[in-house]
Amino acid sequence: MNTNAVSPPPPRWSTSAAAMLVALASAFALSQAFRTVGAMMATPLSGYFGLTPQQLGMWAGTFHFAFGIMQLAMGVSIDIFGVRRTVLTAFPLAVAGAALCAVAPNFHALLLGQALIGVGCAPAFLACTVFIARHFDASRFTAMSGLVMSMAGMGILFTGTPLALLIEAASWRAGYAVLAAFAVLSWLVIFWRVREPAALANPQPVPAERQSLRKAVRELVPLFAMPHTLGLVCFACVSYAAFITLRGLWLGPVLHDRHGLSLVASGNVALVMTVAGMISPMLFGRMDPGGARRTRWMMGCAFAGALMFGAMALTHSRMVDIGLPIVYGLLSGYSVLQYAYTKNAYPAAMTGRAMALMNMAMFLGVSLMQWTTGVAASWAVAHEVEPYRAVFLTVAGMLAAGTIAFLVLPRAPARAG
Repeated sequence: MNTNAVSPPPPRWSTSAAAMLVALASAFALSQAFRTVGAMMATPLSGYFGLTPQQLGMWAGTFHFAFGIMQLAMGVSIDIFGVRRTVLTAFPLAVAGAALCAVAPNFHALLLGQALIGVGCAPAFLACTVFIARHFDASRFTAMSGLVMSMAGMGILFTGTPLALLIEAASWRAGYAVLAAFAVLSWLVIFWRVREPAALANPQPVPAERQSLRKAVRELVPLFAMPHTLGLVCFACVSYAAFITLRGLWLGPVLHDRHGLSLVASGNVALVMTVAGMISPMLFGRMDPGGARRTRWMMGCAFAGALMFGAMALTHSRMVDIGLPIVYGLLSGYSVLQYAYTKNAYPAAMTGRAMALMNMAMFLGVSLMQWTTGVAASWAVAHEVEPYRAVFLTVAGMLAAGTIAFLVLPRAPARAG
């Protein structure tokens, strides 16, 4: 995706641009909420629909699969039609999907709703990133991106204690209904506040979009000709996926089923883990050592995470199952080091494509890990093995495998920065 080809020079910071960014960030916050509802909804959904662990994994993974496969198309749409048009066109699908989930009569309707939400949320983060690049001075890019990430964390906070209280007071359907209402408000705010330069107001014809999409796909091919791409993709597939698979799917069920915690008590643990996960990227961003040490930090943190999941698998300690997710939340920010690694691993002309490829790998990796852990849990139940032991061993194994691939496959030459 080439954001510079269609953009005027970024204007100086203004309150108007800041207000527009806040409006766009509200959609990103909703995207974060939708991807983490599973931790609180998995148990009531299982009881209501009689879902197997495999079906739970499929339900959670459907959002990320739809989200991941749409990243390249949304990037092309933003280039051609602009941020505002792309978000306003796509986000109603998230509203429709949440509404469908709120009234879903069966599991298949629930899956369709999750897919619609994933497609609708697909441009949310990308839109914020492109908007910052187009409307703010380059020197403010990192600071404004960090601000957006922090704001988006509010969406994950909602799916902790607040969502648990809502589900206990009403039902899981009320959770989807409230998120649908918030999504409508977000769309209205974006429609009201977000404007773009006149040069971006008039889209190119649809044939140009098709040509651009084909071109964007072709432009990914040279990345795989570079020897260090495969290792990066393997690592990207598991690093973020481990955090979201725990926080967004299995945390609530394991605390409820293993230790008898109430939904609200589980929500409190999820809330603390989320706060730790919001602090962690800022810490790792400030501590980034750069060069070869950066890759050692990435691999060391990933291996440490695999050990934590192994400990959760092999013990049935309440202290372990409450404490380690919080510790892992503090550790999870290491995944942001991938962005700096990717930026330095490719020529400047290929950075956008490399980032797009990494984002696709991250979210498709989440889908794969959530589905795989669901399969593992169902297998465990069928063979009279404790399901969460199988879940956490699977996460540990996938996290270790992706990190080993990054270790043994060629890596980009270390450069400062």
